[in-house]
Amino acid sequence: KVYSDGIDLTPQRFYELLVETDTLPKTSQPAPGLFREAYLSAREANEDVVVITIASGLSGTYQSAQLALSEIEVIDPEYATRVHIIESGSACVGQRALVEWALRMAREGMSCEQIVKELELRKRDLRVVVLLDTLEYLRRGGRLTGGAAAMGALLSIKPVVELRDGVISILGKARGSKNGKNLLNQKIEAVGGIDYELPLNVGYAGTSAHLANKYINDSSHLWESAAEKPPVWPMGATIGTHAGPGAIAVSFFAKRI
Repeated sequence: KVYSDGIDLTPQRFYELLVETDTLPKTSQPAPGLFREAYLSAREANEDVVVITIASGLSGTYQSAQLALSEIEVIDPEYATRVHIIESGSACVGQRALVEWALRMAREGMSCEQIVKELELRKRDLRVVVLLDTLEYLRRGGRLTGGAAAMGALLSIKPVVELRDGVISILGKARGSKNGKNLLNQKIEAVGGIDYELPLNVGYAGTSAHLANKYINDSSHLWESAAEKPPVWPMGATIGTHAGPGAIAVSFFAKRI
């Protein structure tokens, strides 16, 4: 069965299905035709377009957006110059942070070109740090051997990974949830601090936000300089397929020295 994430499949239902089956779901990028329809709709409304896609190293979405733009260049070369595609280098709550910031700049009256320039400049400072609760879904997806996953489960290993510039890297491993959260916070602090003037988000994988909310409360020192605690969002199917239930992600912009 084929679902459209966020359209006919909610995060809640996705995670219910994920734990009910032994078959790992397969993900696929939107077709170029969907982007073409969106561009033509914006053209009809005489609007500029800023597209912010998931990292090209994780998905073919960026390529789909570019293919659709090449078709618009044939139809209306002049309008095609008003369509701007940004490869976020990120995903999930990190990608969301760029969208939120773009919307904020638009509300403040900045031009499309100014928004694109700022996004391209500061996306390099965007960080997404994730605490995984289980290695099982990395094993199912072929990104980890069965033996390593079994040993990790036996020792209650909680890895912390980072998504930056489209590359996922392991920052460290801890035994148990409490040590995992401490390691997550250490890695957040190690990049030089959080720029609280830009969007800050926490994401969770699973049917409940309980673990994410507990993490926020337990890590209150991280948000002392923020205007408010970070909002909590469910991770969609694309990331949830590989992270598995129980994962917690923090997206933020590193402070510029």
